[in-house]
Amino acid sequence: ELAVLCHRFGVDIWEVIGAAKTKPFGFMPFYPGPGIGGHCLPIDPLYLSWKSRRHGFEAKIIELASAINKSMPAYVVKRVTHLLNQEQIPLKKARVLVLGVAYKRDIDDTRESPALDVVTRLLEEGVQVSYSDPWVPVFRAGTHALRARRLTPGLWKQQQCVVILTDHSGFDYSLVAKHARRVFDTRNALRKFEGKKNVFFL
Repeated sequence: ELAVLCHRFGVDIWEVIGAAKTKPFGFMPFYPGPGIGGHCLPIDPLYLSWKSRRHGFEAKIIELASAINKSMPAYVVKRVTHLLNQEQIPLKKARVLVLGVAYKRDIDDTRESPALDVVTRLLEEGVQVSYSDPWVPVFRAGTHALRARRLTPGLWKQQQCVVILTDHSGFDYSLVAKHARRVFDTRNALRKFEGKKNVFFL
């Protein structure tokens, strides 16, 4: 939610977190992203919420946090759509490459991954979606089954936008910054390339 708010303010959320981290005590950094995934965080708190309702108590923070987390993939798609619209690229003719579909870096687990929702929404809009993930060779989003693509100069040239959803350590981010026409980075993976005109952050 703070990432969305900072974007509205024209403030860099990653700079805000970096500044807050300079406090020598009493601060633990938490980082925004395209949503949350895995078999724990998206689901387990709702068990507590359900149990609390059975005892006549409404756990509002749990429900609200869940709703905000679930809204992030739609927000990512909205930002990608805006980037494409700025270049007058209609969604039905757009080619988007997603980097990383696992729910967190350097694992092969896609359970509840925000990539499921992001990729499904893009496909439903008519976008031609490709993905690359060294950990996930096949990815199913809705009714679509996709195979991971190897990152090559030819693949970069075909894409109108690259979206970093999972910041795997195996990706060469210097190549992403160099070859992609435009990048929407939801994980702050390209921070050292900040200032390049083709790189945009969550």
